[in-house]
Amino acid sequence: MAKDTKERILTAALELFSQNGYSGTNIRELTASLGLVKSAIYKHFESKEDIWNTLLDDMIIYYDEHFGSPDHLPPIPDTLEDLAKMTMQMVDFTVHDEKIVMTRKLLTIEQFRDDRARVLATKHFLTGLRDMFTPIFNGMIDKGLIRRDDPAMISFAYTTPISVLIHLCDREPEKTEETIAQVEAFIQHFISTYGVKDR
Repeated sequence: MAKDTKERILTAALELFSQNGYSGTNIRELTASLGLVKSAIYKHFESKEDIWNTLLDDMIIYYDEHFGSPDHLPPIPDTLEDLAKMTMQMVDFTVHDEKIVMTRKLLTIEQFRDDRARVLATKHFLTGLRDMFTPIFNGMIDKGLIRRDDPAMISFAYTTPISVLIHLCDREPEKTEETIAQVEAFIQHFISTYGVKDR
C-alpha cells in the first residue's frame, strides 16, 4: 500500500511538473490532486526537492529500460530496412508513451532552472542519442550496409533531425501523424544518402 501511494505521488508530481514546472507546483496542489493530506506526502518524501530527484532517478531507469542507452544498445541492424524499422519503433514509443512525453516536457521547462535537468535534457535530446547510434552505425559500416565515414558524425546527422521532429510532436500534438510521416521520409532520404546501394 505504501509503495502504491509513493508511485501515485510520483505520477501526479510528474504530471504537474510537466504542466506547470517545478516552481509552479506546490505540495498543496499535489496533495489536493491525490486527495491526500500533506503528512501523507511527507511519510514518503522529505520535501518537494526529494520528489523531484526521485522522479529524475526513475526517469533515467525507465528510459534506459524501455528505449535504450549507450549502455543498453539494441542489436545492430542486419539490413537498412531493419534500421528504419528499429528507428520507427523508437519514435513510436517516445512520441506515444505518456511518461516519456511528460518527462520530455518537464526537462524542456526545467533545463534552464535546474543543473541536473539541464544535463539530462542534453543527454536525452542530443548526446545520448548520438552516443547510442554511434556504435550502431559503426557496426553497420563493418557489415557493409552504410558507406564508410565517421560513425559519430553519421549518428549526429541521423539523430538530430529526428529529435527535432519529436519535439515538434510535443509542441503541436495535432500534427503528430504528419510529423511521423516526415520522420519516415527523412529515414528513407538518409538511407538513400548513406546506405550502400548494392546490398
